[in-house]
Amino acid sequence: MIPSVYKLQFPNPSLTVFFSLQALDVLTTLIGLAMGAQEASVFVGRLLQLSPMVGLAIPKLFALLLVAAAIRFKRTRLIVFLNYWFTAVVTWNLAMIVICLQA
Repeated sequence: MIPSVYKLQFPNPSLTVFFSLQALDVLTTLIGLAMGAQEASVFVGRLLQLSPMVGLAIPKLFALLLVAAAIRFKRTRLIVFLNYWFTAVVTWNLAMIVICLQA
């Protein structure tokens, strides 16, 4: 038995934050691509060769399926992890936009 003093407190999962980060990821990716940045993910890069909207819609569907599975199986920590992950992705996209502006 672990005393409550030692238990990790996870933040509550936020679906609003998740969907906002998804929209920001699409927006910053499209802006970066228009400015001449390249997609870092090989998988998404291949999908972008088909069409920018198709290339971004398919990974977003995967993310949505992950969140749906996390909710279904009561694994809400996964949503918290995904929010941190996509925060890093959006930050990376913004950094690439800034680098393209300086070039």
